[in-house]
Amino acid sequence: MTKKNKKTIALLVVLCVVLIAAPVLALRGAEFGGSDDAGSDKVAEITGTAYEPWFTPVFEQLLGGELPGELESLIFCVQTGIGVGVLAFFLGRFVERAKWTGDKAKTE
Repeated sequence: MTKKNKKTIALLVVLCVVLIAAPVLALRGAEFGGSDDAGSDKVAEITGTAYEPWFTPVFEQLLGGELPGELESLIFCVQTGIGVGVLAFFLGRFVERAKWTGDKAKTE
């Protein structure tokens, strides 16, 4: 790894930290609510009645209540892991394809 690459990586890491920390520091005391809550509030504001969901989630019906937070986090992490795996697989394929086509072009 060259010195230029190390500087670029360090700069990108610092930029990521700033992007993560800036909203939290700039908006001290702000409430960061979820989009579900914001949507429900907006529907209630427009219609004048409380929002009534159309259906209940499948897992809630099977368990007879809400999912525990730990299980909800686990399902979210598994979903994220699968998505990252698929993304990494295809990115790896594209990189390998570029290497193979580049090697063939050099030999011809």
